Amino acid sequence: MADDVESDSKLLKSHETVSAEWFEDEFEDDADASFKDYEVTAIPNDFNIKTIVDFVKSSAVKIPGFQRNYVWDAKRASRLIESILIGLPIPQIFLYEEGKNSFLVIDGQQRLMSIYYFVMGRFPRPKMRPILRMIMDKNGVLPDAIIGDDRYFTKFNLSLPGKGASKPSRFHKMNYQTLGDMKLQFDLRTIRNVVIKQTSPKETPDSSVFEIFNRLNTGGVNLRQQEIRTSLYHSEFLNMLRRVNVNETWRKITGLPEPDLHDKDVEVLLRACALVVDGAAYAEPMSAFLNSFSRKAMTLSDMKVKFVEELFEKFFQMIEKIPPSSFTVASTSRFNIAIFESVFRACCTESFKEKNLDLPKMSEKKIDLLKKDKEFLSATQQGVGRKAYVDKRYARAQAILLGKSK
Repeated sequence: MADDVESDSKLLKSHETVSAEWFEDEFEDDADASFKDYEVTAIPNDFNIKTIVDFVKSSAVKIPGFQRNYVWDAKRASRLIESILIGLPIPQIFLYEEGKNSFLVIDGQQRLMSIYYFVMGRFPRPKMRPILRMIMDKNGVLPDAIIGDDRYFTKFNLSLPGKGASKPSRFHKMNYQTLGDMKLQFDLRTIRNVVIKQTSPKETPDSSVFEIFNRLNTGGVNLRQQEIRTSLYHSEFLNMLRRVNVNETWRKITGLPEPDLHDKDVEVLLRACALVVDGAAYAEPMSAFLNSFSRKAMTLSDMKVKFVEELFEKFFQMIEKIPPSSFTVASTSRFNIAIFESVFRACCTESFKEKNLDLPKMSEKKIDLLKKDKEFLSATQQGVGRKAYVDKRYARAQAILLGKSK
């Protein structure tokens, strides 16, 4: 376990960053899905807080890969805890039974983890949450050494200051250890958990879990496109993109030391990869193209997924000496998705087709020439997802970066 903690701590290595923000590229909101007929059982259970926390500690309850990161702030989490303390009902939690004593959280992750963090007396630092997610995915639980590490967590004291002239809650600044007589009462409070299990179709066991998650979550406004996409088309391929997302060179290019809480950076990697693999068949809008590609990626073999991961690693090794500013717009100093997409596609398409890792050499000078090209620039201004512009950027990148022209 000590080795695991040491390995996980390496994720905190400081990065050289540039002053940059995300280039705001619009993705149309048209996530789609194919639907089937299912037979599921749904059994309600009233578990007390102590039992729920023990489930999480033992990894009997897991946060699956298609779930987003923990995103609540301390005030929202505190209001939930206060509701439990004063006896108010809170929304039920949906768990999917994938095996004996093994459950996936399909709705209620934010509530569940808020309770867990409160009992542990620790609240996750916002910038560390994607890393904590990776640690939890790897270990099944959060190791005690990580929970006790102030680089990842702060103390969880309830933040209930009151509003306007109203007085603070009587629980303001209290924590689990200082609840006094309320501690046992809190432990024994029950929360309704609905345990779902799929009985058919048998040929695709557990396939309903993604549909259930999507139906429960897409009615709100909190989930972003990539978060919904990950739930609908969860696969080892998308897990691989999350691993690539912590690559040091990639993080320097984006100008963001830590992964984005809503997977926007993962979406950019998905877009670049999709255009390498399936760019010849690209059709508008971009979001539908990425949905279709993600669906097809569910069937990729482990060997193919591994090759794509190695392709990303090779590309980032090749450009690690190129300054991050090469992938920004001079007027704003912001990371530019269109530039990155074009360079990656030009460098990697032939290598992907030939199934080799011999990438053409790239340089700051070549990318600078591409950024100054009038035809390329005209295809990066507005409507960057239009097919004509996507094709134009690729053609100019091939001509300038590789010396190829149609």
